[in-house]
Amino acid sequence: MKHLILPLQVGPTAVESNLTHVSTRNSLLLDQERLDQRLKEIPAEPGCYLMRDQEDRILYVGKSKSLRSRVRSYFRSSKDLSPRILLMVRQIFEIEFIITDSESEALVLESNLIKNQQPHFNILLKDDKKYPYVCITWSEDYPRIFITRRRRLRMQSDRFYGPYVDVGLLRRTLMLVKRSFPLRQRPRPLHKDRTCLNYSIKRCPGVCQQKISADEYQKILRKVAMVFQGRSDELKGLLESQMKRYSERLDYESAADIRDQLKGLDQLNEAQKMSLPDSSISRDVLALASDERLAAVQLFQMRAGKLVGRLGFTADAVDQDPGIVLQRVIEEHYSQLDPVELPPEVLVQHRLPQQQLLVEWLSEQRGRRVKVICPQRQNKTEIIELVERNASYELERAKQGQEQQALASEDLAQLLDLSIQPRRIEGFDISHIQGSDAVASQVVFIDGLPAKQHYRKYKIKSNSIRPGHSDDFMAMAEVIRRRFRRWARFKEEGAEIAKLCHSTGSTLQTQGLNDWPDVVMIDGGKGQLSAVMEALRELNLQEDLVVCSLAKQREEIFVPGQKKPLESEPDQLGIALLRRLRDEAHRFAVSYHRQQRGERMKRSRLSDIQGLGPRRVRDLLAHFQSIDAIQLASVEQISKVPGLGPALALQVRTYFHPEEANAMEEVVEQNTVLF
Repeated sequence: MKHLILPLQVGPTAVESNLTHVSTRNSLLLDQERLDQRLKEIPAEPGCYLMRDQEDRILYVGKSKSLRSRVRSYFRSSKDLSPRILLMVRQIFEIEFIITDSESEALVLESNLIKNQQPHFNILLKDDKKYPYVCITWSEDYPRIFITRRRRLRMQSDRFYGPYVDVGLLRRTLMLVKRSFPLRQRPRPLHKDRTCLNYSIKRCPGVCQQKISADEYQKILRKVAMVFQGRSDELKGLLESQMKRYSERLDYESAADIRDQLKGLDQLNEAQKMSLPDSSISRDVLALASDERLAAVQLFQMRAGKLVGRLGFTADAVDQDPGIVLQRVIEEHYSQLDPVELPPEVLVQHRLPQQQLLVEWLSEQRGRRVKVICPQRQNKTEIIELVERNASYELERAKQGQEQQALASEDLAQLLDLSIQPRRIEGFDISHIQGSDAVASQVVFIDGLPAKQHYRKYKIKSNSIRPGHSDDFMAMAEVIRRRFRRWARFKEEGAEIAKLCHSTGSTLQTQGLNDWPDVVMIDGGKGQLSAVMEALRELNLQEDLVVCSLAKQREEIFVPGQKKPLESEPDQLGIALLRRLRDEAHRFAVSYHRQQRGERMKRSRLSDIQGLGPRRVRDLLAHFQSIDAIQLASVEQISKVPGLGPALALQVRTYFHPEEANAMEEVVEQNTVLF
């Protein structure tokens, strides 16, 4: 069973230097058919929308109580848009959405996404100070509870709950809490030797005169903290009993006030599913929606109690239990992650058939205990329901494109003379500038759609590829060797590749060898294809893999053993599928190349000096303003920088002037004697 990411279907990258080609995909503004189809898929429900450019970068994050209306407004009349928004709209290649239960919940989610992603066109970046929090100062013997917008300059043991989107409602609720529980009302005592009126009317337990012990007071405050953790049943029970007493006394006006207060408490807690109260917990949440043939799975990644991202998968649902589908997704997804990326808790919609075995495997992978929970509590079940709703929309979207993708796969099978339709297709590309920062990409399409959880990046390790000397053939051969060496070792041990390829076993049952591609596509012509086939012959896999190459200029397809390209039409569905795969591989490779090049350019020469850490490098540059000034400075001048003694100053000087090493050592020895 294969799984793939649904939400992110992105186009090719822009033209770049000597290694680019003309993109075959336009922005949504220039592709009316694709734009109309995408707008139809967006529901008229509250939630957040994410605008992405052709390089898969998030341009803008917004929220609305009606996603469809808000997103449509960007593509109506350009006269109604500001120059900034018009510039953004021209760059939109894809639109994602995440539905929520209310506009307030969407506002919290928008804040989390903006702070995490920092999109370019969100000029007014949401900050913590824009939303109120409830603070409890657990660092004090008698903690205070108050509303604040500043989370800095607090003790580590102090806790913050929120953010809350309605400050007026929050103030009324906090006032309600202080009326219901005897709490400290003032930051400082009003009188030195006696209590104030709050003690007399039982609003305060007499904290100023220590009429209550610190332990007893903290017990009361822990109950109050449960309210802001979403565990408000205790407070609601108290208010309901109070309302009942007012009704029995025929004091209906007071009972109505309590009723309104209960409604306000419910409204306050409704918007917090996107920012969980137990903010110290990181978890993944999985849920699915399915019909008779197809299942769409959504995985929401929540870190420190906040939603930071999501992944989407599809799977064959014919005669499959929902728990089995979820288990397969968990196995395939987490087998590809580093141990540090595994969350301590995984929430699932349905109980898994081998849940205990999966817990043991995940715990072993992470090195610490991992919980897999099918939740029953209200807050967690609400999150599951929300993820399921998002999965249902992705299911509808997948079903709409399924027929078109099936036709493309069938056409590709006929073109390459395959006996069955290819499901998993892998594309490879190389990116560098004259041999510098050479990297490669591996992208995966499953059922015609990008499966980003299977994407891989490679740094080219060959010593023959260096700045000023490039060799795309050698680089491509190296990547193919590294990609399939596990399979070559498996075959060398006498196992049958064909048997494992057709196995329905999970990732755990196959030792991770369940990533065999039906087709391998190389970005290039006959030269790159020949280099790849030579590498496969070394691995003894040349007869097992179906390999082709797609040349850029004429969009020609080459296969091993044939000098001429295959006969095809440019607008053929199978060719279009390979072009999308090629463009995505190119985009992914160029993005990784830019990242490596940027890191190299930002790296200072001073970092090569032994004993000079990042902080000392910053101090040196702050003092001298440039590396040239450091190079001209004497040992005495360098030693005046805070944190740099004579020995380290000598090391910096001799790095730039190695011929002066002996003389400088004598100077340092003399200075050491003087001091």
